[in-house]
Amino acid sequence: MSLVSKIEDIEAEIKRTQVNKATMAHLCGLRAKLAKYKRELMEPSSGGGGGPGAGFDVRSTGDARIGFIGFPSVGKSTLLTSLTDVVSEAAAYEFTTLTCIPGIKFWRGAKIQLLDLPGIIEGAKDGKGRGKQVIAVAKTCSCIIIVLDAMKPLGHKRIIEAELEGVGIRLNKQPPNIIVKKKERGGLNIASSVPLTYLDNDSIAVILKEYRIVSADVRINCDATADDLIDVIEGNRIYMPCVYALNKIDSITMEELDILDAVPHYCPISSYYKWNLDGLMDKVFEYLHMTRVYTKPKGQMPDYSAPVILRGSAEPTVEMFCKKIHRTLINDFKYGWVWGKSVKHNPGRVGKAHVLMDEDVIQIVKKI
Repeated sequence: MSLVSKIEDIEAEIKRTQVNKATMAHLCGLRAKLAKYKRELMEPSSGGGGGPGAGFDVRSTGDARIGFIGFPSVGKSTLLTSLTDVVSEAAAYEFTTLTCIPGIKFWRGAKIQLLDLPGIIEGAKDGKGRGKQVIAVAKTCSCIIIVLDAMKPLGHKRIIEAELEGVGIRLNKQPPNIIVKKKERGGLNIASSVPLTYLDNDSIAVILKEYRIVSADVRINCDATADDLIDVIEGNRIYMPCVYALNKIDSITMEELDILDAVPHYCPISSYYKWNLDGLMDKVFEYLHMTRVYTKPKGQMPDYSAPVILRGSAEPTVEMFCKKIHRTLINDFKYGWVWGKSVKHNPGRVGKAHVLMDEDVIQIVKKI
């Protein structure tokens, strides 16, 4: 039996199994098997050939990498052309884009790489179409923009989410606060700091047994699900921000747009008429937690032409800034002078643990 058939059988059994305390452990075991089969399905084959395909191996550049994902003919190519100087072919037929088309967008001092990926189809996680290549590139992105057609059903959103979830990409989520520490002996020691709604000791043991873990210390600090525990054990999940670009809003009424406003993490745009593209880029900038920090050499004016971009942390520190400049700079760091919103007095003397804010100016003083 092929892996795809095994996956379909397990998914069917999960759907027809009634959820209650008596079946909790059985369902958890099925979910663990399902996760293992999906991982095996996405792993590259050992034989030659079947590489990523022409145009898919694009070197990462800039401060962040954004991938456009969506069904065919939703306007991804037009969006790339509207945002950058790159002309990505767009036509009235599906699958116009067959490779990965890169472009560069400079926004608020940051250099952002945009990738127009071929249209995804249902079953991409199982290797249909060019799903494996598209998903492989998506995993290298800092953020994903899922482009949706306002004229088509919102069910497409759920299909794309399911495809990405199926290959270990978690959208707009934080890693679960779970610690699994393997031991050579001593059995399972399970502890939780909060009441568990979706798991019990038996179901946790079943999941661990599926991964051949018979002795471990398990500490759960959140109301975790079976999928959360499996994600921690697998250890290869990718957590990234996602913005839903609702395209072609020029084709719908204001009443319909008000209804769609209830969709979380969404931004209405028209890539053809270039409506609200600035709002889309601002939202991406916000979701990436980008902080611009300007440098000031001693005795000179600050350099406002090229900010240092600190990304991925809601609380970027002076130490992170130093490491972004050069990994050895923190070893020579004595203190810093900061001008901006993060200090009470301008300038303020700070240490390496000081949290910087957007558009701060910093001067580093080195050890003598």
